[in-house]
Amino acid sequence: METEEQLMSPFLKISNAQIVTPNGIYPNGTLIAENGKIKAIENGPADFACDNEIDAGGNILCPGFIDIHVHGGGGFDFMDNSVDAYLKIAQMHARFGTTAMAPTSLSSSFSDLEKTLQCYESASKLNRKGAEFIGFHIEGPYVSMEQKGAQNPLYIKDPDPAEYRDIIERFPFVKRWSAAPELSGAMDFGKYLKSKNVLPAIAHTDATFEDVIEAFDNGFTHVTHFYSCMSTVFRKDAYRYAGSVEATYFLDNMTVEIIADGIHLPPALLKLVCKLKGYDNIALITDAMRAAGLPPGESYLGTLDDNFKVIVEDDVAKLPDRSAFAGSVVTCDKLVKNMVKLAEVPLVEAIKMMTINPAKIMGADEQKGSLTVGKDADLVLMTDDFNVLQTIVKGQTIYKA
Repeated sequence: METEEQLMSPFLKISNAQIVTPNGIYPNGTLIAENGKIKAIENGPADFACDNEIDAGGNILCPGFIDIHVHGGGGFDFMDNSVDAYLKIAQMHARFGTTAMAPTSLSSSFSDLEKTLQCYESASKLNRKGAEFIGFHIEGPYVSMEQKGAQNPLYIKDPDPAEYRDIIERFPFVKRWSAAPELSGAMDFGKYLKSKNVLPAIAHTDATFEDVIEAFDNGFTHVTHFYSCMSTVFRKDAYRYAGSVEATYFLDNMTVEIIADGIHLPPALLKLVCKLKGYDNIALITDAMRAAGLPPGESYLGTLDDNFKVIVEDDVAKLPDRSAFAGSVVTCDKLVKNMVKLAEVPLVEAIKMMTINPAKIMGADEQKGSLTVGKDADLVLMTDDFNVLQTIVKGQTIYKA
């Protein structure tokens, strides 16, 4: 274990590592950080002495994992509306290599959303031992009733300008809002978000091909949990029409996120998404709910008051009638492993989907997402079998196996 002096040292040196850089893998590399920033990366040993040195033992050193869609874990949900829940979720996911995350809400009452956002603000100031918060992601309540999935139908509605303008003005750390673009008022909603540098994303949608094309032109450049709760080819009378899935493939610059747990998307679909969208347009997300990191059994989504029950079995959360999935219980390390093992993606590309791609989508790529001199020293040390050994945020160890 590191001493207290090492943990507080302004310098960090990691040697004898397989370092995953934007230029490929350095097989016996050395990384040096100073005051939480990457100072140097060498393709070999480096003549630099400091009190805080880690021998990586030939293991993989890569950028910290960035989860831009996560609801909870370890028995807690961000919509528990407590600072303690935020901190516990951040600590739990750090055990699996997450160094940055975008806490995510579910469709709820306006007052509950307000409380959740207030907790984000308070928790961000206290979060020292878990994955860093890099902006809030609101999912719903402006979604399709036909594609609601596990969103609570009590709160689903069309975009309300007075409501969403108030939220964006009061809580500038909201960086993304997922909604269905076919709803009345959705285009004005998208244009407003874009004007405020907030990402409008397509989610829980029954949109047609044409709806999505129009939405893309109005700022909806990202698709939330691609394939989950989305329209695809449908028949009306004798005629076939293309849906949101087809439009997403058609738009070359539309980015997508996928729940690569091997269940929400089986291996065949993981491979298809990679083939048609390309590695640079894909982010991996957990979409993890409160049961992530816990044994199978009964759990629930969203606020404690709603008590929206789900069942966790077969490594996934389901609605009680098993008619739909209700979020995942996967962690970031498993996402990378599944892309390599199930989708047959090269390691460097799989890591890109868990690091620099989500950083770009969230507008955080100048500080995070790759092992580049000047960026935050957010690091994951893991074995060739994807077991996380150490998680480091801004040069400080927040988890060690």
